[in-house]
Amino acid sequence: MGRAEKEQLNRTLSQHLNTIHDILEVLDQNPPSTVEKMSWEDVVQMGNQVSKQATIVGMIWSGERVEARVIEENMTAYFNMLQSFLLLSHGSMVGAGPTLSSCVHASVKQVVDSSFKLMKESVSLYGAVNKDWKLSIPQLAGAVWEACSALKKTPAANVTAIGRAVTQVAVTMKDVLREMKELKPATDPTEDEAESEIEPHDDETSSDSDLGNDLSPEEMKVAELAIDAVSETLVVIKELIRTITGLLKWENPNDSSLVDSLEKLLKMCQGIGEQIDELGACLYPPQEVSTIKTIVEKMSSLADDMKAELQSLGGNLEAFIQACDFLKSSLRRLDSAVDCPTTVDLENRVHKIDLNN
Repeated sequence: MGRAEKEQLNRTLSQHLNTIHDILEVLDQNPPSTVEKMSWEDVVQMGNQVSKQATIVGMIWSGERVEARVIEENMTAYFNMLQSFLLLSHGSMVGAGPTLSSCVHASVKQVVDSSFKLMKESVSLYGAVNKDWKLSIPQLAGAVWEACSALKKTPAANVTAIGRAVTQVAVTMKDVLREMKELKPATDPTEDEAESEIEPHDDETSSDSDLGNDLSPEEMKVAELAIDAVSETLVVIKELIRTITGLLKWENPNDSSLVDSLEKLLKMCQGIGEQIDELGACLYPPQEVSTIKTIVEKMSSLADDMKAELQSLGGNLEAFIQACDFLKSSLRRLDSAVDCPTTVDLENRVHKIDLNN
């Protein structure tokens, strides 16, 4: 009898899981603009209902034994609620750009994945003679609560989602800038010898700690100018975020041209972030001069593109344009510095001349 009930529960679970998977496939595509847009607040409220259903699952398994009928009824109620949650989520994505869609999908996926785990565990525990559910069910129900609670932090508008993504780019830039500032010039060899006599150290640890601590004066100059350029880039990003925030008051979900422009600005921002990441790697000796020059060129071009895109949106851009001008100036100084022949370059040229003669 117990085996037949368990098989029936597994069949019911599979049917529900397949139904949700089918819905998810349909919802992968954004709804057309003709569909009525649902409020994200409605999605959050429905998420609260899913969370309450997870609480009921926990209550069911708080006793000594659970009947198959109770599990099946609870499962049906849970998945019906989950379906409603998914349909509302899809309706909230009318007019959503790629960035907002990605945020919504990620949040919804957390709710779905945690719900699947809870329901699978509920079925698998049916007929168990031990009391494992007193540990596993509360943990899995808690994961559903957390996923549903996180819905409140999910951006509800394109401007908000893109603004957060740009802010994340700035955070990554700050990390690279911090690493750049840790670069140090090479010390006098005699000082190193004296220090090693006083305080012996492990060779492997020493080689790791010395990374970025042996820049020549010329390389250090390039590093300092690169630091200036990244600092100026952060100012540009700050002004971009300020400008995007100002757009919050007049965003129209159906204004596809505005969303497209913001998505382009984000891509440019991320492009600059990628270049800065590469720049940070190029500053370690021996510095990659040709790569640095390419990076400078790309960053300058992206800054011009950002300025042109923002100007097409209108608004007060004086601070942003000024920040871009400062960035361009710092990039030109960096480009000039890597163009100057270093002492090592001169020595190599002299050596080649000697060999040719």
